[in-house]
Amino acid sequence: MTEISDTRARRNVLVLVAAQAILGAQIPMIFTIGGLAGQQMTQGTAIACLATLPISMIVFGSMTTAGWMSPLMQRRGRRFGFILGALAASLGAAIAAYGLYSGSFLILLIGSYFTGIYQSAQGFFRFAATDTASESFRPKAISYVMAGGLISALVGPQLNKLVQDAFVVPFLGSYMLVALLNLAGLWLFFGLDLPKGTRGTAPDPAAPRARSRKEILSDPHVIVAIIVAMVSYGLMNLVMTSTPLAVVGCGYTKGSAADIVSAHVVAMFLPSFFTGHLIARFGVRTIMATGLLILAGAGVVALSGVTLTNFFGALILLGVGWNFGFIGATTMLSATHEPHERGLVQGLNDTIVFGMVTLASIASGGLMNCSGASPIQGWTSVNLAMLPLLVLAGGALIWLALRPKSVA
Repeated sequence: MTEISDTRARRNVLVLVAAQAILGAQIPMIFTIGGLAGQQMTQGTAIACLATLPISMIVFGSMTTAGWMSPLMQRRGRRFGFILGALAASLGAAIAAYGLYSGSFLILLIGSYFTGIYQSAQGFFRFAATDTASESFRPKAISYVMAGGLISALVGPQLNKLVQDAFVVPFLGSYMLVALLNLAGLWLFFGLDLPKGTRGTAPDPAAPRARSRKEILSDPHVIVAIIVAMVSYGLMNLVMTSTPLAVVGCGYTKGSAADIVSAHVVAMFLPSFFTGHLIARFGVRTIMATGLLILAGAGVVALSGVTLTNFFGALILLGVGWNFGFIGATTMLSATHEPHERGLVQGLNDTIVFGMVTLASIASGGLMNCSGASPIQGWTSVNLAMLPLLVLAGGALIWLALRPKSVA
């Protein structure tokens, strides 16, 4: 039975890896240029501190989408939600391109919000990988899908270099290419072989009752999984959002900023080839704790200087730490609920996680641009802000470890 299930799961993983690689290339592209485009449009104005708001709007779009996207996928199927996300991303990139062309920061923000709908849908790739997987294959399936981001990490920033200055208006070509990329890549989802949605299906009286949100959040493993995912993703976004501004502000080129972001995204996804195996061998809590320690190391390296070596080192550690923390948290969460609770639990998780990421993204721009007299001071503030969240996540893991084994 397991062999049949995993044969089907492996096919779905291949499709999701391809989607992560091709469609996912837009995320490093937009995260590289979003803050720079915002800075270009707000420089010298009263809202200069909000230069990274285009990135914040992407994350806000993800947060406000997750709550309805997951139940929608449960009713209509994963494929429907993924195609909807790709169409939203194409529309969003087109709107953002028009915002740049017309010089409207507001229109750029509206386009960024639609990109957030895609990012929310992409976030469920990792859960879709587990829908047909056996318990033993589940952490590996998550890791393999996340590893698809390695290709997007290599391709996305390089595509940016080719098209970001293709027109008189900087970055216009990047957004236009993203719009086309989504229209071309959405056809991949027709290759998925996943459970159908529940739309039109009469409720089964014998089916077990789904827990309420209050009951779900009373499960210690759910709480800790959400906290670690929230902190891992939030800190990654906090630092990465400011990185292009810090790199360019310290006198380096936009090309250098793109290379650093590319190295960071490679570091986010390259460990995925073995993260699942590490979880199976050492346990999910150990890998989550290791991720938090690596994130702390990223902050130390960033605070040690502003050479290109420091930027590369900090962002690479940031990527690896995110990978261990986030994949570990996803694996822990996937073991806390039954299939009939999938839409509620996963939607609740991503709403909370992206809520924190939204706050981190907004804070990143404010700290970077308005917390000091120079880019170096702003960069220092961004990295010091990591400490309280690391303490929160580390404390949550220690609390779970100290609980009696009969209830832990």
